[in-house]
Amino acid sequence: MGDPSPYGEWAERVTREDVGEVTTSLERPVTSNGRGGVVRHVDSFEIQVPPPPPPNGVPRSAWARARRRVSRWHRPYILILLALDYGAVSLASYIAVTEFENSRVGFQDRPTLFTLTAYVFLPLGWMFTLWANGGYDRRFLGLGTDEFKRVVRAGLVVAASVSFLAFATKTDLSRMTVGSALLGGLLIVLVVRYLARQALQLVRKRGGRAGHRMILIGTLPEALEVYTAVTRNPAAGLVPVGIHITDGYAAARGIETPVPVYAGRDVLGLVRELGADTIAVCGSASAEPGELRRLAWQLEGSGVDLVVAPQLTDIAGPRVHIRPIEGLPLLHVEEPTLSGPALLAKNILDRMVAAVGLILLLPLFLVVAIGIKISDKGPVFFRQGRVGHEGRTFRVWKLRTMYVDAEDRLAALVDQNETDGMLFKIREDPRVFPFGRFLRASSIDEIPQLVNVLKGEMSLVGPRPLPADDGDFLGDVRRRLLVRPGITGLWQVSGRSDLSWDEAVRLDLYYVDNWSLAYDLSILWRTIGVVVARKGAY
Repeated sequence: MGDPSPYGEWAERVTREDVGEVTTSLERPVTSNGRGGVVRHVDSFEIQVPPPPPPNGVPRSAWARARRRVSRWHRPYILILLALDYGAVSLASYIAVTEFENSRVGFQDRPTLFTLTAYVFLPLGWMFTLWANGGYDRRFLGLGTDEFKRVVRAGLVVAASVSFLAFATKTDLSRMTVGSALLGGLLIVLVVRYLARQALQLVRKRGGRAGHRMILIGTLPEALEVYTAVTRNPAAGLVPVGIHITDGYAAARGIETPVPVYAGRDVLGLVRELGADTIAVCGSASAEPGELRRLAWQLEGSGVDLVVAPQLTDIAGPRVHIRPIEGLPLLHVEEPTLSGPALLAKNILDRMVAAVGLILLLPLFLVVAIGIKISDKGPVFFRQGRVGHEGRTFRVWKLRTMYVDAEDRLAALVDQNETDGMLFKIREDPRVFPFGRFLRASSIDEIPQLVNVLKGEMSLVGPRPLPADDGDFLGDVRRRLLVRPGITGLWQVSGRSDLSWDEAVRLDLYYVDNWSLAYDLSILWRTIGVVVARKGAY
């Protein structure tokens, strides 16, 4: 009897179509199921029935993924990281061994084993642990903080493993040597990883190489929004090469797009044609779970990454959590952290740094005050009303950089304004005296705002404080008043006066929605480089 299942019925139908009529003089056919499909025995012949249509998933081995046709930049980069990691841990071991005289405790009679452990086994163990924790996964290299988190996690695993092995084997070890080697190894690995990332990002900025070529799938407005987001920072290495719109060519008629637009194309064929290695499903295109699931199946084993870009722009990862319920992955968005212990720690840190900074910088203030008096007779400090936390106004402290009649000359220069929105900026402002240009370029004129920080009116990091005489803040701009304004902020490290008003507001709102103490420290660190480079300061 034939197979009663639908699969057997399909096989019999295909057999009749391929073989033709089977006469009664033939032996009764016997059907057997196997991996190769259905085999029907007719007399002495075996007829191999074509297999059923392949499933959307690509059968593959986890160890035999398809070779990637593009974006092979990660291979030499990973080899460099392997060499750097090995060298970093070996250097940490060497420093620890040479710094402590009793470093060979427990290995006096086995110097060779000690050398192998310090310079071979420990570095290799570090590299294996990094690999096991995804420290060499190309998806996390050169972008975000996941790479560094995985390095720290690997360091903790190595420390725990060394402690366990020493306890299990009852090996007498120098605690100072082991601790210094492990901690030093972690710090040096983080430093070399940071330097390697800077070199990678420099390559990406200059030539657009060493990145991920993306195809954006969705409606045209959604795809263009994602395009704008991923191309704001060339160092991220995300390079859109095409848009596959789901609402037909008519939606793109008469609209200029930065990359070619396609519709009604086979996605995998388009990937091969454009040499892409990443597919980004944008906005509402990800709302069809069946289609998205089948696309994921098709990409299995192809070496092409699939990412989903939901309509949650300008919301940082720590606020977004995936909570699956009955197979449905729900994205839960946490509220911004605008209170609690972290904010208390921020306020304490602000005032401590402000107090110490004012004391240490007092000699600098005296020198600058003399320079201002020589340049233009008038007060050393300039005070102006600004809008602060929750709409409260205060007077900001700055070193004066303009002539005393600057306000009277403003009306004649309004038509020369080079910015939009609520700001007035001229690159070569005639109201600024020469020494004042130096103070602005070096950001020294902002230092007296430490007084505002000490009084609790400002913070070290926050949105820019806007003048209080520009009227009420409407719409989204009001949201930036939920936190204290800062001496430095995300807009300062992203371009300062070179940014448009809309871009500055977007950065300020992003900071408000995604603030954290670690983010503040990151911005303070980036501020040093921006001040040295004098980027956007005029």
